[in-house]
Amino acid sequence: MPRRAIITAEEKSLPGHKAMKDRLMLPLCVNAIGDFKLKPLLVYHSENPRAFKAYKVMKEKLQVLWRANSKAWVTRQFFIEWMNIVLGPSVKKYLIDNGLPLKCVLLLDNAPAHPPGLEDDLLDEFKFIKIVYLPPNTTSTLQPMDQQVISNFKKLFTKHLFKRCFEITENTNLTLREFWKNHYNIVICLKLIDIAWQGITKRTLNSAWRKLWPDVVLKREGFEGFEPIEEEIVSIGRSMGLEVDKADVTDLIEEYAEELTTEELKELQKISHSGIMMELSIEEEVESEEKLHVKLVISLASGRKCLILWKKDTQRNCLQGERVPYLMIGVSHSFVTF
Repeated sequence: MPRRAIITAEEKSLPGHKAMKDRLMLPLCVNAIGDFKLKPLLVYHSENPRAFKAYKVMKEKLQVLWRANSKAWVTRQFFIEWMNIVLGPSVKKYLIDNGLPLKCVLLLDNAPAHPPGLEDDLLDEFKFIKIVYLPPNTTSTLQPMDQQVISNFKKLFTKHLFKRCFEITENTNLTLREFWKNHYNIVICLKLIDIAWQGITKRTLNSAWRKLWPDVVLKREGFEGFEPIEEEIVSIGRSMGLEVDKADVTDLIEEYAEELTTEELKELQKISHSGIMMELSIEEEVESEEKLHVKLVISLASGRKCLILWKKDTQRNCLQGERVPYLMIGVSHSFVTF
């Protein structure tokens, strides 16, 4: 909740104050046209939360691929599992169902779980997927998911969280603290994540690629902004008696965007899974980054070559309002703090 919310003041007044905060990591993935959202990978700090038992949750039925470790970090192994369990089968089915050739470019940013060489870990039946890396320090400029998709997702998540809080506390004597304690848990959070993810429009997903790949963005009049979502959040918050404004919404979204610290990145680098030391990059290590930069630029150039070779098909299909005859998919990691 925004820092000026009642629950925050109540928390800080308690002896041994410790903010009620939980965290999970949620990589989101969509195609450039915007009509294909993939099942997200979700990493939490508990494999079997108590709420799962209370709600009789079957993890295989969740709308996310559930994984867990003590830090709620996406590791290389988790990402590889997602590629082979979710990405590969889903992309193959999408291409076949739409009568498209088996061509796919997976665009990744410079995250610890995305070291070079991931193509080698794809199952043979998914080798048609080509992985392209953005150069270091370009995420804020080029990463389509970071351009507006993740921001929109977090605002939708916050909106539906506020709505649930309002519905539960309206006409009752429940405080916000009691709401968090007794009426909100990881199961409810998962439902809100699914609602928010499904709520992002095709137009938003497609227009997010404007800076990286303008040819694929369909021509439309006007711009789909997020102002109404922010206004709804503020309105719901004030209905609950909170002193909240758009600045508080921005503050809350930035809290959701909390990144791993340098120390956490270094610790993540040391983690091994099944006896295999993960090859991770840390931006603060300049020498490693410079070496990796060369590999990533080469890989990005290769991806651009693919786009050039397919550009005529892209332009023709975009003008006709048809699907592009291959997939370009972007992935970016998002923290959700709740």
